[in-house]
Amino acid sequence: MKNNSFFILFFATVFSCTSPSTTPAVDSAPSSGEAWVKAEGKDSLLLQTDRPPNLETPLKYFKLDYTPNSVFFVRWHLAGLPTAIHEDTFRLRVGGNVKREVALSLQDLKTKFTPVTITALCQCSGNSRSFFDPRVPGGQWKNGAMGNARWTGVRLKDVLDYAGVKSGSVDVSFDGLDAPPLPSTPDFVKSLKYDHANDGEVMIAYEMNGEPLPLLNGFPLKLVVPGWYATYWVGMLSDIRVLTKPFDGFWMTKAYKIPRDVPDANESPDALSTDMEPINKMNVRSIFVSPEPHDAVRAGETTAVQGLAFDGGDGITTVELSSDSGKTWLPATLGPDLGKYSWRRWHYNFTPSGKGNYILMVKATNAKGQTQPAHHWNRSGYMRNEIETLPLKAE
Repeated sequence: MKNNSFFILFFATVFSCTSPSTTPAVDSAPSSGEAWVKAEGKDSLLLQTDRPPNLETPLKYFKLDYTPNSVFFVRWHLAGLPTAIHEDTFRLRVGGNVKREVALSLQDLKTKFTPVTITALCQCSGNSRSFFDPRVPGGQWKNGAMGNARWTGVRLKDVLDYAGVKSGSVDVSFDGLDAPPLPSTPDFVKSLKYDHANDGEVMIAYEMNGEPLPLLNGFPLKLVVPGWYATYWVGMLSDIRVLTKPFDGFWMTKAYKIPRDVPDANESPDALSTDMEPINKMNVRSIFVSPEPHDAVRAGETTAVQGLAFDGGDGITTVELSSDSGKTWLPATLGPDLGKYSWRRWHYNFTPSGKGNYILMVKATNAKGQTQPAHHWNRSGYMRNEIETLPLKAE
């Protein structure tokens, strides 16, 4: 249940095209085919949609261990967003199968519970959808629908304990302050199995990289589900319900479903799976960050290649590169381990033997021995993790 008593809800986003004061400033030339915009509290990001706001992080910021708040990607499903949330009147409500329903202020969360900090990658389920072949509908993200941050807040387990969960609890649902633009549009509510919600790692964050959450990233509270795709990371979190039966909301039973019977949800267009389940843990993946595709490099000179590798928390053990179409693979150097739910940076020195075109390939392997397929596809454009390629030209 939305609590609208403390803010004015506009059924438009910060990108209302009819209001000059909120129209984003376009930074790039139209001929590029891309629109780079500056939204509230953000530097230039790649525009996916303006209603609701969906903005992508430029690849260059992935050279950093932690993605700055000002360029952290933005993902919303519903166009009804509050333009302001007042800390003094905001309450997080916890109810359902509990001994007492509670309404917690931000101050309550900061003073009644032990603070915790975790480094975790937040990645959109549809990250890199634009690279799927054959193409699939949906937001045509490149590799920038993700970001790595230090999240500070409280354990969800501690909040549930405070409310006193009763026996027979099965699921826990999470709702935010974003609202459907039409009565027929399902509210964006997600759920976790009770044991997962109560595992001590799922948390309610009120800070991101040592600062309050940006409004567009879910201020004042964001559910953090380490190792799982960002569809579960409910922003502007305002309502938690403990349930005695499985949650049957649209965004769990109809949307965000993946094939259950194939690894990494890697199905075929000619043989679609009929056994579906809600999307869940992130799979193993690696990407190139620098150089960028089609950048020119010097023949005979060493080029520093760098990128990122990550999975759902089992831990990256190796990253390998190939320059001969996968016939041979050589190890990259892994950067510092920032935690099992963080991405891990890697570096590799590549020396093109002569002038011409080259294609580098990269794959990561985790502690379970899971690696990346040569090709990956599913009907929804989720969880892309096929071996990444990087075309370069040596001059």
